[in-house]
Amino acid sequence: MQRRGFIKNTIGLGLLMHPFVRAWSKPRSYQNLKLTGPPKPVFIYNNWSAYDELSDNVPQTEQLAIKELEEILRLKNSGVQIDYYVMDAFWFDLWGGYRTWHKQHWPNGPDKWLATCKANNIKPGMWFSTNLIATHSGRFLEVIPEWKDSLGTDPNIMCLFDGGYLAHLAGTLQIWYNKGVRLFKFDFAYFEAVTPAMKDKFSKVEVLEKNKVAFMQMLQQFRKNNPDVLITGYNGFGGDMENTYTPFNKRIDPRWLDTFDTLYCGDPRFSDVPMMNIWRSADNYSDHQAFAYQAYGMPIRRIDNCAFMIGKTGTCYSRATQCWKGMLILELARGGWVNVYHGNLELLSEPDAKWFAKVQSLYHELQKQDTTEMFGSIPGKGKPYGFKSTSAKGTVCTVVNPSQQIATIVLPVNDAAANPYLLYADGGYVPVAEANLLTLGPEQLVVVGFDDYGNNKHYMGIDETINIPQSIDPIAVNFTATAKNMLEGQVNPVAGKGLRIIMQQFYPNGDPCRSWPGAPPDGKNVSEVIMIKAAQDGKELLLHIENDKMIWSGLSWAAGEIKQSSFHPAKPINIQCITKEKDELKLTANVYAVMYAST
Repeated sequence: MQRRGFIKNTIGLGLLMHPFVRAWSKPRSYQNLKLTGPPKPVFIYNNWSAYDELSDNVPQTEQLAIKELEEILRLKNSGVQIDYYVMDAFWFDLWGGYRTWHKQHWPNGPDKWLATCKANNIKPGMWFSTNLIATHSGRFLEVIPEWKDSLGTDPNIMCLFDGGYLAHLAGTLQIWYNKGVRLFKFDFAYFEAVTPAMKDKFSKVEVLEKNKVAFMQMLQQFRKNNPDVLITGYNGFGGDMENTYTPFNKRIDPRWLDTFDTLYCGDPRFSDVPMMNIWRSADNYSDHQAFAYQAYGMPIRRIDNCAFMIGKTGTCYSRATQCWKGMLILELARGGWVNVYHGNLELLSEPDAKWFAKVQSLYHELQKQDTTEMFGSIPGKGKPYGFKSTSAKGTVCTVVNPSQQIATIVLPVNDAAANPYLLYADGGYVPVAEANLLTLGPEQLVVVGFDDYGNNKHYMGIDETINIPQSIDPIAVNFTATAKNMLEGQVNPVAGKGLRIIMQQFYPNGDPCRSWPGAPPDGKNVSEVIMIKAAQDGKELLLHIENDKMIWSGLSWAAGEIKQSSFHPAKPINIQCITKEKDELKLTANVYAVMYAST
């Protein structure tokens, strides 16, 4: 379920247009504008996930926003580049029409924030809903008089081609530009919105088109008036974001490339490729989406992968800084020129900040070349893949093995001249790079440098917070469906090795089925719906799992490990895989013998 679907609570689902809107229908030279996106790579802080008013109840406040601004300045002093600070959703007052800040949370308005950004050479940015005014919790914007004749037959969305809403929004953007705002983020577009006056005059297809054209032309005119703005698009502007198995058969409407500098490819969530390290599954989702959006017609530099999100709230599954180094590397390696960092920056220590700056510096140099290529398998297929970037100095390959096996991938470099240097690796398994071949452990991320990038100057180290198995081997187990939505099997463990168990659930047609047990604070853990149980001699064994979380985006699998010290190696272990979904699903399970260097 996409986040735009998660928040929209639809209650129900003239031709005389506002003069400002009517003028846009006339031929203008700016309508043929061909943008190239940002003129250079930029680095953006967005305070979403430091607070969360959708999948959690943590409000955005001036105190929180100023605190994160202070953290930005701390990171900048350590060498981290941050060019923009975007104030994300719910900064506005319920009755303010985007012109007044939340009176309770921002009693003094935004002046201190704007002035402090300006004093420190940080460009302010602001979030706007395209035309949605309500979430599952109710209205977050009330309909002010200037908007009334644009209210849709679905009272949660505003029509963009009829009434005064869009003209008022255009004026609002100019007001904030005049106050120093330089980035405008648009989210939650619902182009099916139509007023009662227009409902019977146009078909659904015509309504969609009229809303799109009106919005495109408004933003293009705004850019013409203010050429130094950065305009980014989020939910509602095309592409599949819900899963990692749908074929790449969409196309992004190319007109959006004449409107937005970048489009994002989905909020961080877990892919349908099961992994013991759940955070690497989240990396896999964003990797997959970057591949997808390129296939949809987006230039790589204009894909906002939106993947770096640390924090304490439900929107990022309360991950804090777990596995954050790999998340940062991949955010940068994907090659987009809008690099967005979300969340609680205070979670990063001073050594973290210096490491951050070093990694950012390497990839910033590469991003400027606009040479990033994707190689290997489509990430959602669960086989090795990577991102290659090249400058006159050399090449860097950032590679992921999402599979449950040690795997070798051919790197897209000249094998005769290749002299690889390991710049980074997840801890545990030691990868092997020889010429243009790289061997990685299961679920492992590795960065390899060549030529002038192949030296200790660019070395990023080993992330010892991640422990990749030294060996992993499948164990044949005969699983049997013993009841609706339950598999049972018996495994004979391998002496000296632990057990890794992975189960997946599928619809009857073979598509992965995501369970949605709810978001914080009132949801429940996915592990209460998709479950793995193991027992020996009638005694339940302790499993280490990482999917015991409230996951607003759903999950289609579970993974667990049993330490070798937890069971008798000469006795069989009984395994149950269960889903509590009401509909009958197809379950699969696989078992592996794993051994770690530390055991």
